[in-house]
Amino acid sequence: MTAVASETGTYRAAFEDLLARRASREPDWNRVLRESAFARFEGAGFPTTRLEDWKYTSVAPIARTVFRHEPQAEAPPEPAGVPADPAGLRIVFVDGHHAPSLSTGPMPEGLEVTSLATVLAEHPGRLEGRIGRTLGEDPGTFVHLNTALHEDGAFVSVAPGTVVEPTLYLVFLAAEPRSGPRASYPRALVLAGRASQLRLVESYSGPDLPYLTNAVTEIVLEDGAVVDHYKLQREGRSAFHVAAMGVAQGRSSRFSSFSIALGGGLVRNDVNQSFEGEGGECVLNGLFLADGTQHMDTHTRIDHARPHCTSRELYKGVLDGSARGVFVGRILVRQDAQKTDAQQTNKNLLLSRDALVQSVPQLEILADDVKCRHGSTTGQLDPAALFYLRSRGIDEASARDLLTYAFASDLVRRIEVDVVRETVAAHLRGRLPGGLGEEVPS
Repeated sequence: MTAVASETGTYRAAFEDLLARRASREPDWNRVLRESAFARFEGAGFPTTRLEDWKYTSVAPIARTVFRHEPQAEAPPEPAGVPADPAGLRIVFVDGHHAPSLSTGPMPEGLEVTSLATVLAEHPGRLEGRIGRTLGEDPGTFVHLNTALHEDGAFVSVAPGTVVEPTLYLVFLAAEPRSGPRASYPRALVLAGRASQLRLVESYSGPDLPYLTNAVTEIVLEDGAVVDHYKLQREGRSAFHVAAMGVAQGRSSRFSSFSIALGGGLVRNDVNQSFEGEGGECVLNGLFLADGTQHMDTHTRIDHARPHCTSRELYKGVLDGSARGVFVGRILVRQDAQKTDAQQTNKNLLLSRDALVQSVPQLEILADDVKCRHGSTTGQLDPAALFYLRSRGIDEASARDLLTYAFASDLVRRIEVDVVRETVAAHLRGRLPGGLGEEVPS
């Protein structure tokens, strides 16, 4: 218990300060929610590798760092990391706080995008019972910490029947710390009404300095809703990024998500999805590129709790140097979830002898009338393919680049948001060992 106290004690002062500052604006139910979450955080402490869910990822560098909780930072006049999409809509946050000067103006009819803190202060009843409901009974230490300490975030509500044509960007920027490592706790709540449609991009970026981004996103799809979600994470190499996403799907809804991890020194993404109605579809795609000493960990859980639902999952990793990757994907098919159709695939490419990936696909099937399969592959570039390219006059470095790009581009081509696809392709070109340059096959 002493070790737990020493790790979590630095957060107690920040928590008490937050409660004091928000005393007059905080509804009782949210204060109770915060206090309960912080008590669970203090009681459990940071996870260790003795826990199965953290077996391959040590958060000791986070636990032993003293992160300051700075007041709201000023929005930079020309911020880096804001997607250059003139047709898109955006709401921007700096260190987890809403930055109206960087956000776009009025939203289209049927789409409400605003600060979570504003809704909590002015219309708290709209949030009661919604915060935390998609994340499961025990979402983990970092979610508890976010629930206790988040001050702001994005609230997105799409009215029933509304089709939002422009892409909506939730942009989370990390400002340069002013007095040592600091932590931010951005949060997003997305409510897609019955038969609505939305394309959403979460973007995270920041300087190459030590800081912690502890993010939580919750997405609720009512019956017949369609949400296409992208997450683009390109924070500094010295940064820590820990995030959780909870998704609840109603009847005949369709959710697709594409997670792209490019930056960060220690990165962990948890996805918890649940079918709450029949006939739903879920697609989870992901790509991470790691080199040097980067460590990237993805845990996904798809809960087929209702019959006649379909899920498809494809994650790929490309690792070089001494990088480490982790993929743990679990598909749960409950007893009454007949006619389930689920597929899960994880493929990893190692470009050096020192790179390492842990891949753990899991199926738990409690029903008998289902179609389920999963697979995992990890390996290096195909020597036969290298020999073929070299026999056609291509030098070894360029041949390796072409094969590496081909491995990743299968997923890159599936990105339907132009600015995201171009960003990932440019990043991939720049990190290829031989420097493929601009001449990349499309």
